[in-house]
Amino acid sequence: MGRLFTPNALAPPQPRQQRSARVRAALRLLAAGVGLAASLTLLGVIWPESDRAVRDEGPPNAADLGELPNRPISVLLIGSDADRPGQVVNGAAPRGPANSDALLLVQVNPQGPLQLLSLPVEAAVKLPGDPQPVALGSLYRRGGPALVAGAAAQLVGLAKGQPDRYLVLPRSALRQLVDGIGRVELSPDRSMRYRDKTQSYRIQLDGGLQVLDGGQVEQLLRFRDEQNGQERRRDRQQMAVESLLRQMGQQQQLQQLPDLIASLQNEVETNLTRQEALSLLAAVLRPGERVEFATLPLRAPLQPQDPLRQLDGRAQQPWPR
Repeated sequence: MGRLFTPNALAPPQPRQQRSARVRAALRLLAAGVGLAASLTLLGVIWPESDRAVRDEGPPNAADLGELPNRPISVLLIGSDADRPGQVVNGAAPRGPANSDALLLVQVNPQGPLQLLSLPVEAAVKLPGDPQPVALGSLYRRGGPALVAGAAAQLVGLAKGQPDRYLVLPRSALRQLVDGIGRVELSPDRSMRYRDKTQSYRIQLDGGLQVLDGGQVEQLLRFRDEQNGQERRRDRQQMAVESLLRQMGQQQQLQQLPDLIASLQNEVETNLTRQEALSLLAAVLRPGERVEFATLPLRAPLQPQDPLRQLDGRAQQPWPR
C-alpha cells in the first residue's frame, strides 16, 4: 500500500528552527520505534504525530486535529450488537453470538465529499463451502472484521487491499461517544415503545425534535419497525451520523476530540491508530464538507418473511462515485 501522506505537503511553511526540531524529534522516534514501525507497515502508512501544543491545548479548528491523508481512505464501520468489545454474546433477542447489526463503508477524501455506503445486513452472500447463502450481518461472528471486509470488498468491487481500515463499534462505545460530545439533537420519526423482559431492556422514545444522550441514541438505532424494519433502521443510522458530525464539528467539541478518541481506543476494535483517527476527522469535519449517503440496492424479497434479500443488478456500479 502506498503512502497516505506526503510529509508536510499540505502544511504551511514553518520557521527553520521549528523544522529542525521536528526533524530531530522524528529521528529519535524512528530510532526508538523501528520494530513498531515494521509491524505497522503491514497495515499501511503511519500517520505523523500532531503538534504537541494541539495535544495539550486542544485544536482550535478541524484542520489542527491532524495532517490530512494525501489520498482517499476507505474505512469499514461495523456496528456490533454486543455491549462491549470482545464479548461473544450479543445484546439482542434472542441471545446468541455477537453479530453486526449495522455496516457502513466510509470513504474519506481530502479533496472531495465524505461518502458513506450502507451495506444491508440482510443481504444474501454465498461463502465458499456453504450450501446456502447467509446474511451479510452474520459474517462478523464467523470470521470477525477480516471476513466482513472481504465480503464487502467483493460486493462493492473495491480495489485490492481495501478497505484500508476497520472499526468495530460495540454499543457501550456508541453511548460513550455520544455522551462524550455532549449529546446530540435528533428527531425520531415516531414514538418508539419496546420491552425485552429477558434482558431487562426498554426502548421508550417520543417522536419529534429533541436532544438525546448516548443511551437514547442506542434506543433509536436498536428500534425495529414491524414493517420495513431494516430500511427504517438505515434511515435512522443516516440521521444519527449526520447529527454526530454536526456536533463534533462545533468548537467546544473539537477541543475535546483528542481526549475522547484516546478514551475510546480500548472500547473499540480497530486497526486505526489514535493519530490516524484524528487525521480522518480533520478531513471529515472541515467547514462546508459535504456528506453523501448511498445504500447497496437489494431486490424485493421472494417471500414476505424471507430474512435474506438478493443484491440488485445496480450493485455492480462502481463505488465510491
